[in-house]
Amino acid sequence: MTRDAGPTPPSDRIVALDALRGVALLGILLINVWSFSMPEQTLLNPTIYADGAVYGEFAGANYWAWAFSHVFAQNKFITLFSALFGAGILLFIDSKEEKGQDAVRLHYRRTAILIAIGLMHAYLLWYGDILVAYGVTALVVVAFRDLDARQLAGVGAVFLLFLPVTELLAAVSLGGDAIASQWAPAESVLREQVATYRGGWIGQLDHRVSSSISRQTSGYISGSFWQVGGTMLLGMALYRVGAMTGERSSSFYRRLVALGVVGLAITVAGVAYIQANDWSADAALYWRQFIYVGSFPLAGGYLGLVMLYARRRPDGPVTRGLAAVGRTAFTNYLLQTVIATTVFYGHGLGLFGSVTRVEQLGFVAAVWAAQIVLSVAWLRYYRFGPVEWVWRTLTYGEKQPMRNPE
Repeated sequence: MTRDAGPTPPSDRIVALDALRGVALLGILLINVWSFSMPEQTLLNPTIYADGAVYGEFAGANYWAWAFSHVFAQNKFITLFSALFGAGILLFIDSKEEKGQDAVRLHYRRTAILIAIGLMHAYLLWYGDILVAYGVTALVVVAFRDLDARQLAGVGAVFLLFLPVTELLAAVSLGGDAIASQWAPAESVLREQVATYRGGWIGQLDHRVSSSISRQTSGYISGSFWQVGGTMLLGMALYRVGAMTGERSSSFYRRLVALGVVGLAITVAGVAYIQANDWSADAALYWRQFIYVGSFPLAGGYLGLVMLYARRRPDGPVTRGLAAVGRTAFTNYLLQTVIATTVFYGHGLGLFGSVTRVEQLGFVAAVWAAQIVLSVAWLRYYRFGPVEWVWRTLTYGEKQPMRNPE
């Protein structure tokens, strides 16, 4: 295999696309920190806690810390990241086909490696892994690669309708009973989870393994496949029209920003709705639709903002810092897990369940600062992040050059 058949060299990368990926990667930590530091049921219902638990404080500054993350981040940055992943599939295939390579074979190979790394991530470190879902879904959506942008968006919309339709049917037919056990779990369940993650690595396996299996089987088939798959297809459509690579006009991106305001309004309306209904399980199934629907236009707004800023300041420190994180997104995603589990789990500092939501935001800000600085410093000397290097080396079947040319 020739060197030309290898990964895209840094000089050919699209800075705006890398910056967008960096924003998405950093943004998802605002929500992932909840499951790193609190029982996983708090992802569904932020008001639950075992009596006296510090993490359950949901008033004053802690309420506003939740509201900030919920409104601006929950389901928004993972939507953006999923769309970027879909765009990346086509970008990879187009690049390999231009070089006369067997693009689809390489896609399947790199995706199999991604799934393998995701499985290790899920079962050894953190049940909230998204890599397995991305990898399995990527094996499916690649079949739509030859569709045009309109067709990709149409198929994506069909995928994305699955979740709201099924949840609204459940809301009408079953009401709050459909999610009652998850919405209001017994205090003993929450206490047991806190004790588990304050304990050692071996003791954590029972919860981590069972939760990972559930997410990768029933949870995937009934939920994440449709959302992730539909969003990837939308990302592929956006790539086809040049939106993901900064090729559209400034007015196009300004319209996306305006659309983001609509998404923001929908999300805020959802908060008002669930609070007006006293956080009941019956209302929760409807509230979830506000979150789901609002996330897409707001994610589009973020896309527009980043593209406009990168166009205005392509060599500015903010753009370069975000692009560095984006170029090393695989490494940084796993690094977030390593840092968070070391801080919150019992084989590290054991702070699980004992930090407030305000303190969680402080942790997120510290990780952001560290990852931006480390990513910029690393790429001064190396072409790829360490995990990216392993991924590419295994994909192409030969050791890739790691250091930047002198």
